[in-house]
Amino acid sequence: MEVEKRKIEIEKKDNEIIYSKAIKAGKRIYYLDVKKSRNDDLFLAITESKKKVVGSDEDAKVTYEKHKIFLYKEDFDKFMEGMEDVVSFIKREQGETPQREYKTSETTESNETEAVDESKSKSFFDKFKF
Repeated sequence: MEVEKRKIEIEKKDNEIIYSKAIKAGKRIYYLDVKKSRNDDLFLAITESKKKVVGSDEDAKVTYEKHKIFLYKEDFDKFMEGMEDVVSFIKREQGETPQREYKTSETTESNETEAVDESKSKSFFDKFKF
């Protein structure tokens, strides 16, 4: 009985959300949740929740399909570099000019100071604009 209580307490601690941001995008909602691991390290849980409607009118049933990935602090920099690269590629291919809001290797020296200052005032999550 006591072992079960401990397991439940550990599970609750594992699921504790320290900070959260929801991004609504059409039928999808992206949740960026900062959680704490068992050894008190913070990590990012990214969840995509997609609304699915099965049936029509009165017989319609709404369900949500969810997908999760977990991103750990040692991978943040490489993830951000990769994310910036693919988003820039997509925007170039679509004819949009990518807007850089934080320091990258491609920014000019005059833009570097401005970009670094902006990134200090924004959280990790605010750097993504979907």
